[in-house]
Amino acid sequence: MLDIAQRHLYRRGKIEISYLEWDSADLSNSKGSNSISCAKSPLLLLHGLADCAMVWSSLGEYLADQYHIVAPDLRGHGESSKPDTGYSSQEIIADLEALMTHLAWNQAHILGHSWGGKLATIWATQNPRLFSSLILVDPFYVDKLPSWFKFTFPLLYQVLPFLQGMGPFPNQGAAEKLAQNLKQYRQWTPLQQQVFRATIEAKEDGTWGSKFTIAARNQIFTDVMKQSGLTKPLSIPSLFIQPTKGLNRTQWQLNPYQRYLLDLEIKQVSGNHWVFLVNAEEFNQEVAKFLDQQSIKLV
Repeated sequence: MLDIAQRHLYRRGKIEISYLEWDSADLSNSKGSNSISCAKSPLLLLHGLADCAMVWSSLGEYLADQYHIVAPDLRGHGESSKPDTGYSSQEIIADLEALMTHLAWNQAHILGHSWGGKLATIWATQNPRLFSSLILVDPFYVDKLPSWFKFTFPLLYQVLPFLQGMGPFPNQGAAEKLAQNLKQYRQWTPLQQQVFRATIEAKEDGTWGSKFTIAARNQIFTDVMKQSGLTKPLSIPSLFIQPTKGLNRTQWQLNPYQRYLLDLEIKQVSGNHWVFLVNAEEFNQEVAKFLDQQSIKLV
């Protein structure tokens, strides 16, 4: 499939938000997002912790004929700004709402993975009018976490697969060798290689490491612990993608979503937490099917 993603930059105050944009039309003469046809329904894709917009390459290309798709590198990640402070859910949601205003989007289908999924539930609870639909891909624990949980952070930083790739590494080869043992990259497909290489960089001291910063990691973990994602009933059409080897495997984990999301569909897809990297074909089909159903409802 033709790679039709373009990278753009949007500035909100001192923060620069880098984002990828997919559209199947010929963009060779476009000078920015607003030159693209508004006929297609907007779709906003939110990556998880330590990832970047590139994780949505397969989905973006798969749906580009039907949707106007944007995937930002959230602050602290990828090519976006990495301030020393300012990683609360409220600041990141403000980035996203400003981006939607910049794109002239009044509403969008919004998809979030893992931490991006919890962020989407907080956002939907606060401002549901912006959501045409909500798609949650194996979201991180949606309730508040007990205060004692913060004492486990140092251990989690060492063992969680998405943080093991932070480094430092002596060179790029060492980073890639480790990546091939992580769940999200174990098949080491061209897509997985592309994604991992988009998340790392050479540092000033000659080592290699993640573009995701320690300041972002620490502050986001603290924020996630304090925030409840769902606190009131929402009538937004919602899809919960439950990977067979993901985080959410038990009924008690699904209970909050079934309680608060009044128009919820749950779909199992074979794969692990990064199902869009390890089983992209089935994942893409399920997302497309759900979005098609929303279009039919509007006819």
